[in-house]
Parts: sequence; C-alpha cells; structure tokens
Amino acid sequence: MTKKADKKNASNQTETLEVLNLRDPQYYFNRELSWLEFNYRVLAESLDPRTPLLERLKFSAIFSSNLDEFFMVRIAGLKEQVEAGVSKLTPDGRTPEQQLLDIRNRLYSMVQQQHQHFQQDLRPQMAEAGIHLLDYIDLNQEQRTYLQQYFEEQVFPVLTPLAVDPGHPFPFISNLSLNLAVVVKDPETNKESFARVKVPKVLPRFVPLPENLYQNNSQWMGVPLEQVIAHNLEALFPGMNIQEYHPFRVTRDGDIYLQEQEADDLLAAIEQGLRKRRLGGDVVRLELQSTMPEAIRSTLMKELGLAEKDVYEVEGLLSLVDLMDFLKLPLPELKDPPWYPATPPRLLSSGELENAPTQQDVTQGKDIFGEIRDRGDVLVHHPYNPFTTTVQRFITQAAADPNVLAIKMTLYRTSGDSPIVQALISAAENGKQVAVLVELKARFDEENNINWARQLEKSGVHVVYGLVGLKTHTKVAMVVRQENKQIRRYVHIGTGNYNPKTATLYTDLGLLSCREDLGADLTDLFNYLTGYSRQRSYRKLLVAPVNMRDRFQEAIEREIEHCRQGGVGRIVAKMNALVDAKIISRLYEASQAGVQIDLIVRGICCLRPGLEGISDNIKVISIVGRLLEHSRIFYFHNGGNEEVYIGSADWMPRNLNRRVECVTPVEDPNIKKQLQEILGIMLSDNRQAWELQPDGSYIQRRPESDEEERSSQRILMEMAGQE
Repeated sequence: MTKKADKKNASNQTETLEVLNLRDPQYYFNRELSWLEFNYRVLAESLDPRTPLLERLKFSAIFSSNLDEFFMVRIAGLKEQVEAGVSKLTPDGRTPEQQLLDIRNRLYSMVQQQHQHFQQDLRPQMAEAGIHLLDYIDLNQEQRTYLQQYFEEQVFPVLTPLAVDPGHPFPFISNLSLNLAVVVKDPETNKESFARVKVPKVLPRFVPLPENLYQNNSQWMGVPLEQVIAHNLEALFPGMNIQEYHPFRVTRDGDIYLQEQEADDLLAAIEQGLRKRRLGGDVVRLELQSTMPEAIRSTLMKELGLAEKDVYEVEGLLSLVDLMDFLKLPLPELKDPPWYPATPPRLLSSGELENAPTQQDVTQGKDIFGEIRDRGDVLVHHPYNPFTTTVQRFITQAAADPNVLAIKMTLYRTSGDSPIVQALISAAENGKQVAVLVELKARFDEENNINWARQLEKSGVHVVYGLVGLKTHTKVAMVVRQENKQIRRYVHIGTGNYNPKTATLYTDLGLLSCREDLGADLTDLFNYLTGYSRQRSYRKLLVAPVNMRDRFQEAIEREIEHCRQGGVGRIVAKMNALVDAKIISRLYEASQAGVQIDLIVRGICCLRPGLEGISDNIKVISIVGRLLEHSRIFYFHNGGNEEVYIGSADWMPRNLNRRVECVTPVEDPNIKKQLQEILGIMLSDNRQAWELQPDGSYIQRRPESDEEERSSQRILMEMAGQE
C-alpha cells in the first residue's frame, strides 16, 4: 500500500472515529431546554380542550409554579456561573451564557402563549360556565361599594406603602411578591414621586363578591386583589393625586448554598440558609404588564439590577400560579371525574372487603406482617392503591405491635401533618428503637423537615441528618420484629416520598417484603447512613453512590452482548429524567448493537433518539396527565432471564454520584408481570403520551381513526378497581 493510500485510509479511520464519538455534543439535548419542553407539555394540558375547564386552570398554575422554581434555582445558578466566569461546556456544547440566551429565546414565546390563552380563551370560557373573574372597571356601583368596604376593613390595615425619594431608598422587593408601582403627584408642588405597594399574600388573590351581588346566574364572581388595592390608592396616599399604577412581580435566587464541610451543625446551617432565602438572593426575573410605561420599567430594571433579557412582558394578569385557587370551587362538572383508589385485596381484612371503599381510610385491619411472611412480597402502586391502607398501615401497625423491636426509615419529604411521623413518635413512646434519617437538604422542604426532626428528637427517636456531601434521596423503611425465637426484618423500598398528600397525586411504586437478603442489605445501608461504615457491596440492592452506576452499566452492556451473540436485546426504562452522559452513551452503544430500547421519561431527556446509526433503535415517550408520573421501573430482557427493578433514582449525575439512592430487584414472578404490564400500558398510551423527535420537539400521540383512546392513567385506575 502506498503512503498516499495509507494517509487516505488513516483519514477515513479518523472520520469514522469522529462519527462514532458518542460523547459528541451533537448527540445530546440541553438539560435546561429539555426541561422547558417538559413544562410546555404541562401547559399543553391547559391548552387542550379535552381537559375539563378547572383542570385547565390548574395546569396553567402548575406551569407558572414550575417556572418560579426554575428561575429560583436553575436560572439563578446559570447567572452565578456567568458572573464567576465559568466557561465549562455542557455535554451538548453550551456555555452558561449561551444557555441563558437560548432559554430566553424559547421561554418567552411560551409565557406569551400562556397569558394570551388565559385572557382570550380560558377567561371567556370561565364566564360561560358562570365563573366571572371581573375587572374592577366593569363593576356596578353596588359591587364597588362592597369592595370599598372590604378594602377598608380587610386590606387597608395590612398594607404598607413605601415611598422612593432621597430620604427613602428603593425598598427591598421580596421573592415571588406581586406589587404595584405607583406614581403620585403632589398638588402643591406638582412633583411626581414613585412608591411601591406590596399585594399581601395573607389575603385571597381573587376577592369574591357576596352572592347577593352576583349577576347572570353566576357560580362565582370576583376581582383580583391588586385591582381592589389600585382603585383605593387614595386611602394610602391622602392629599396626593394618583397618576398611574402598574403591577409587577419579582423572582429572586432561592437556592441555599451550604459549605457542609465547614458546618459544625448542619441543622443550624440550614436554618441560617432559610433565613437568607426568605429575604431572597439576587433578582433573576421581573414580570410586568405590557402596558407599563418605559420610564417606570427602566426605573425598576435599574433599581433591581436587571437587563432587558431578565424582563418578561405579559398580557393581562400576573402570577397565574394563583389560578389554582379556582380548583376549590364546588363545581365537579368542571373537574376530572372522581375516582377511588383500591387497596390490594391481600391487604384488606374481611370487614374491609365487605365495606370497601368506605373503610379504606383505616390504618388498622389485616395483619400486614403476617400477610407478607406467609404469602410473599406485595407490590403497591400509588395512587391507584391508597397510601393509608398500605405504607401508612405498615408503619402504624409496626408502631403499635408489641413484637416489633425497631423501626428505621428515611424521610426526604413528608406532609405538614404527617401520620407517618406521628406513628414514629408513638413507636418511640412505646419503647421501640426508632432511627430516622431526616434529609434537611430536601429543597424547599427544609423548614418542614427541621420541625419534624426536632419533634422526633424530643420523643426519643434517634435522628440523623445524612452524610456530608450527599443528599439522602432513597425511600426505604425497615421493621425489625421478634417472631418466636427468630428475628425477622420487614422492608418497604419505594420510588416516592412518605407523604400521604403527594401519594394521591404522584404515581409511585413500593415493594413490601421480608426477604432475608433485602433485610440484610437495608441493615447495612442504615449502618452506612447513621454510623461509620464504608460498605462497598450489597447482596441485592443497587445503592448510589456505591454500586448503582456500575450495575446499570453492566446490565446495558449485557444486553449489547446478547445481541452480538445473535440473541435479543431489550431495555425498557421509566424515570423522571435522563441526563447522565455516560449512561446515554451506553444506550447509544446498545442501539448500535441492535438492542431495542423504549424509554418513558416524564421530564428532562438529554438523549437524542432516532439518529441513523446512533440511536435509531431508541424511542422516547413522555406521559403528562392528571397524575404526576414519578415511579421508576427498569426492565432488562437478559436473554430471557428477565430482570426488573424499582427504586428512587433517575439516570442523572446527581442521583448516581451525589445522592444516596436505592433500587431493588423484583424477584417475585407475579410482581414482575405486574410491572411489565404497567410498562406495556404506558407504551401503548395514545392520549397523554408525547413522542420525542430527533430535533428535540415532542409530538403528542392521537388515536388513529380506527383506534380507541388509550389513557394509561385511566386504564390503571380502572384496573385497580377490578382487583
């Protein structure tokens, strides 16, 4: 071969290597932009005329609430990176500054669409349904008189107008606050001045009129609180002429940054961080109406330290997160039809079977430990199965059972009136050994968890706060029980928090078992969490950051090998987010080898499916509906010796590297089939499922002309009732 041919061949090999570089940025979607597409799918439920009216308002509110947190955490973090001069590229090849620009370009049109849709579509539909959200100028005199009295009695005492002049510096604008920028003129000097009035959160955002003032067969009638304040500003500035007023809203950096290694007391450090959050960090977003004059807009931007790219102009009302209030209206015909979760028959006593569903709230009943011991593992699927008669009963019975010696569990998020925590306190008072890991770094739940931690400690519960540098996200509980002369360990390993409220809204899975190997693994895991342990191996569990990444990568590589040997390779994985570049590159390798891969990813997906020669054997769907998909299921065909796992971890760097997570294999054949059936139902969804395209867009599935509509969530509701 000639030197020329050698050089040409080497060049071809180089080109081939470049094509096969599976870490090339062109094969990855941006994490933040992918999250925006998820939030747009939430907004699409509000845009969809098939969704009941009040539920459409709810989804618009969720879209806004999601954005608030996105700005408080993600945008704030990117801005900090820009200020610090960080130039490290993301796996998709973007700098922090480029990400901020691209986010703005994509998000601005979404926000415009949301507000226009509310003003032009939803608000008129509300009026047609008898829900009249009026503007103050449309009120008659009798209604105005009532609201003036309401203002004087309920609103005026709460308000604090703040002037801006040489003697009064620009006031601090609190995070997520709705405000009025007011311009007043002194009639004696003709001098104009600026003032700020905060719309108080302690009062209802939408002020209802009394029924005797309703018109046109109304179901509800009222006005926004800021308009009530705006039309009574004379009371706040007596003797001054009100020139104009304009609402605006501010979002601040809401993350808590901790130097854990330097914190002698994590509890005290978190409390200090919470105080800073209440005040708020730097402003990261200004929302205002498009009618605001340039002079006031410029003043706000200057005083808040913002650029044009930080300002979001909208049509109509600000803070649509408050639309959630309308879901409280007693109008069932405008909401999703009610349905009732069903307790798995194995966990119902005979009395409950006779009286279901009226008895499904009780926390006593059938001996849950005897059922698990005598008949094997139990799978619970929330909210299709009630939290109260499954997981809550598991803990409550353990607290009262004289044969139970100890209870250990992790608490990441729980409700403000948690029956789980009350059961743990009761267990400690009953003389049992109770150890609880309370994760103080659960974002936006820190204060709640601090309160519970203190109550638990006062009751004699052993409380620990986790490991330095790691967030404990796993959802596990273990009950140690004396049975004759034997000690038996019962476990719950789940995908969701021990929170009875979110358990009615989030789809989650849990395994109840007394398998000895799982009990031994959880014993080792709790020792790792509460004491000094460098446990590096587990019998069955996949534990992050110890062995989970390696075990998942080995399972993917095993499917690749089956294909290379002429067999079948198959992976189905359901999770909240897929971000980890190492896992994604392994999935690309699997696709190239012929492994058929279906991914059900609710939110962020950085994997680019359908690329010829790279990911053409990978399909990705996202399901967004009435319930928030939160469960994680991982299926590997394994040459016919199928493996199925459930647990708390997504395929994200934070879950695999920086959190304590737990995923368990499911070995009961019937439960394996149940989980595979759940995956199959979701993959066939043509109502709530969206398919990810190679360009990053999502297309919502619609039934073909000869197809029935298949909503996976509705099907699972129906199946739960038929058990």
